[in-house]
Amino acid sequence: MSVSEMFIALQGSLSVDQDVREEIRKVVQTLEQTAREILTLLQGVHQGAGFQDIPKKCQKAREHFGSVKTQLASLKTKFPADQYYRFHEHWRFVLQRLVFLAAFVVYLETETLVTREAVAEILGIEADREKGFHLDIEDYLSGILTFASELSRLAVNSVTAGDYSRPLRISTFINELDSGFRLLNLKNDSLRKRYDGLKYDVKKIEEVVYDLSIRGLNKETSSAGGEK
Repeated sequence: MSVSEMFIALQGSLSVDQDVREEIRKVVQTLEQTAREILTLLQGVHQGAGFQDIPKKCQKAREHFGSVKTQLASLKTKFPADQYYRFHEHWRFVLQRLVFLAAFVVYLETETLVTREAVAEILGIEADREKGFHLDIEDYLSGILTFASELSRLAVNSVTAGDYSRPLRISTFINELDSGFRLLNLKNDSLRKRYDGLKYDVKKIEEVVYDLSIRGLNKETSSAGGEK
């Protein structure tokens, strides 16, 4: 094979790879748009009237996740099943955002932490990497850390909306979440840096609860404040 023939063959391989990446990008763009729509919908809970509409907003968000399932099903077909991590960077960010959104919906519905398996089911993908297109553990954890930041914001806005018991419940939850993360030996630099931000979310929520106890706006928080 001549040098020119060798490079022509290489160009053929490059073209195929570029075509695959372009197809992936197109689907990821639709996923990002759907994620923005879900985020816009859920941001309404931070407004005063939004607290009365939480069940309705969660139901609508669940309907949007139906579109997410369809889009992810399409994404799976765009590359060989055994090359997940070769193209992972293309959808990593949007998948983390979808984890955050799914976790927020589940929390608003039940005030519990969604499992990785449950998120995978909501998204219509696998939890087990051996089964193909799956929810990577680090993507799950990154999404959960974003969700924690959203809860700190919710705690503040709950007070504005006159819901004085919610910040205490959020504080209990976020401290349990922090304790869970402390059990992990995080090797991923990006994930570890994001985890460092969790302590600020914990502190911010504790300040809200303490302020409520000082002002005597909630008997439970007053009791908690009196024990400090």
